[in-house]
Amino acid sequence: MTLEVKNVMVELSGRRILRSVSFAVEPGEVVGLLGPNGAGKSTLMRAITGQYPAYGSIRLLCQDLPQLSPKRRARLIAYLPQTRIISWPMSVRDTVALGRLPWRAFGQRMTEADHQAVQDALALMDVAQLAGRKATELSGGEQARVLAARAVAQDTPLLVADEPASGLDPAHQIMMMDALRRIARKGRMVLVSLHDLTLAARWCDRLILLKDGDIAGCGAPEELMQPERLAEVFGIRAHIAREGDGLVLAPTGLTEAGLRQPGPAPKESDPGRD
Repeated sequence: MTLEVKNVMVELSGRRILRSVSFAVEPGEVVGLLGPNGAGKSTLMRAITGQYPAYGSIRLLCQDLPQLSPKRRARLIAYLPQTRIISWPMSVRDTVALGRLPWRAFGQRMTEADHQAVQDALALMDVAQLAGRKATELSGGEQARVLAARAVAQDTPLLVADEPASGLDPAHQIMMMDALRRIARKGRMVLVSLHDLTLAARWCDRLILLKDGDIAGCGAPEELMQPERLAEVFGIRAHIAREGDGLVLAPTGLTEAGLRQPGPAPKESDPGRD
C-alpha cells in the first residue's frame, strides 16, 4: 500500500526543478510537504499525479504510476490542486459527484455506493447544506471545500492536496486538517503541502522539508520544527511552544540569510513550481 518515491528528478523548460527526491508515505499517515516558494512542492505533486514527466521511480500499491492509464491512475490517486476554479454552473452535489467518474463505465448511472460516497464527502467538508446550490455562486472558501469534497468522494488509496487550507477561515482550516487526518485513519495515505507551520506541526504525522528542489529534512514535527532548521530552510526566526498535544509556531522575524533572499521570480514557462 506504500507510496514510494525514489530518486525523482523533474526538468521543466530546461531547468532542473527537483533533484533526486526520495521518500515514502505509509497507509494511515498524513505527511506534510513544506518549503519556501519555489522549493518544488507543487512540481513534486504534479509529478506524482502524472501531470509532469519525471525521471526516477514513483510506485503505489507496487504499481509504476507513470505507466498506468489515466483512469487506472484516477482510481489510485485523488488530486486537489492549488488553483481552485469552478467554471460550470453545476450544483454542489453534482460537482462532488464528478469524483465518482473513475469508478463508473461511460454512461453508467450512479450506484447506491456512489451516492453514499458523495454524501459522506459533503458532510466531511461541511458543504452538505450547500448541496443544492450552484457551485459557481459560492464564495472562494466554499468552492475550495466543494473541490476538496470531490477529491474525497473519489475514494482513492492516496489523496494529494496542494495547499488545501489556503483561503479558508481559521475554523475551516482546522476542519480541513481534521478531515485529512480522519481520511488517513481509515487506512488511506495523505500527502499535503502547507505554508502554515502550526497546521503542519499539529496535524501531520511526518514532515518533508523541500528547499531548492532537494529534501532538506524528513521526520516527525517535533524533530524538524527546530529554530536552526527553520532558519536554514525558511530564513526565519520563530517562537516555538508546546500546547496540548501539538506545537505552536509563530514566525517573529527574518534571519540575516532570510533578509538576503530575493525570492524566485515567477515564470510563465515554469508553472506550479511551488
